[in-house]
Amino acid sequence: MEFNTEIFGQYDKKWALLTAGNEKSFNTMTISWGGLGTIWNKPVATVYVRESRYTHEFMDNNDYFTISFFPEQYKKELGVLGSKSGRDMDKMNESGFTAQKVGESMGFKEAEVTLVCKKLFMQRLDEANMPKEIVDAMYADHDHHDMYIGEVVDVIH
Repeated sequence: MEFNTEIFGQYDKKWALLTAGNEKSFNTMTISWGGLGTIWNKPVATVYVRESRYTHEFMDNNDYFTISFFPEQYKKELGVLGSKSGRDMDKMNESGFTAQKVGESMGFKEAEVTLVCKKLFMQRLDEANMPKEIVDAMYADHDHHDMYIGEVVDVIH
């Protein structure tokens, strides 16, 4: 029997783009934290977004989001999208990626796989429920993550 754990490296090693919004207004950001699984008898993807991130408002104001995974050759472009804010510049133009409507949200032509997710749940991570060493390492500035769980309604290859 074999259990393939390669999916764990998709977020952590390859990164992904989290995108929320629509053709008129959307934002994207590189993510390296997330998970896939099941809850409430649904296939789900979980992502974490700091409240300070511009994408956070798009996540709060939209019912759908996408998670796009890219070939290794796009690591540099993903770095740009993870280090610059859409509040301050046109990240899409600088990245060179081709945005396209995907279901009820936005994705990218260059992606290998895109998960289209319908938002089911959001909750702030509470540092009172975390080990002190994690709070000290990750939240010294108290810029917490919110956890979003989305039902995976489509997988686009």
